[in-house]
Amino acid sequence: MLTPKEKGKIIEEVKTHNDDTGSPEVQVALLSEEIAKLLLHLKKHVKDFHSKRGLLRMVAKRRTLLSYLKQENEKRYRNLLKKIGLKSKV
Repeated sequence: MLTPKEKGKIIEEVKTHNDDTGSPEVQVALLSEEIAKLLLHLKKHVKDFHSKRGLLRMVAKRRTLLSYLKQENEKRYRNLLKKIGLKSKV
């Protein structure tokens, strides 16, 4: 779980306008950070299957948002991948 301070920092890095909290870029960045934290937890607690299911749901949500962003605006998609350090499938 991200703290409000961490969320604010991530939003500041990827926001598209001043009051942006819900754009696909922000949502993907927040999900990516939560996924990274959950992966650290799962490395320590291998048999935590409930958290693993949550991780899979987050990854699927992020994939959906990324495919939407790629379909809507390729330039924003590429910029987001560079900012958060993800690799593209294509």
